[in-house]
Amino acid sequence: MNELVSRVADSVGISPDIAEKAIGMMLGFLQREAEDGPVARMIEAIPGATDLVAQYNGEGTGSGGGGLLGGLMASFGGGGGVMALGQQLMAQGLGMGEITTLAKETMAVAREHAGDEVVDQVIASVPGLGQFV
Repeated sequence: MNELVSRVADSVGISPDIAEKAIGMMLGFLQREAEDGPVARMIEAIPGATDLVAQYNGEGTGSGGGGLLGGLMASFGGGGGVMALGQQLMAQGLGMGEITTLAKETMAVAREHAGDEVVDQVIASVPGLGQFV
């Protein structure tokens, strides 16, 4: 987890705390929206990613980003998932350029740990995600 968080924080130019939360939110979004098999393999392959998803996806807690993100996604309807995630990340103080860099760097780390084929399957299974990574 430290490698992923540090790398993303440095690349995006944000604090490690914000990077940790943003990565957890993004991976949680992917866990909900992407094809189950590939996304599970991807998250399990990245050291510490499972913990970030659990912490920032609302699992095991009564409150957290997951509930609000889920509500935002529901309000956007079917294909608005990526937009809803973007709005949630913007609420954390990230701009569009930072969100794009966050997504690209996280996927680069995912490729190193899970391989191109798995990550490509994840990206292809989420409408609109390809434009950010």
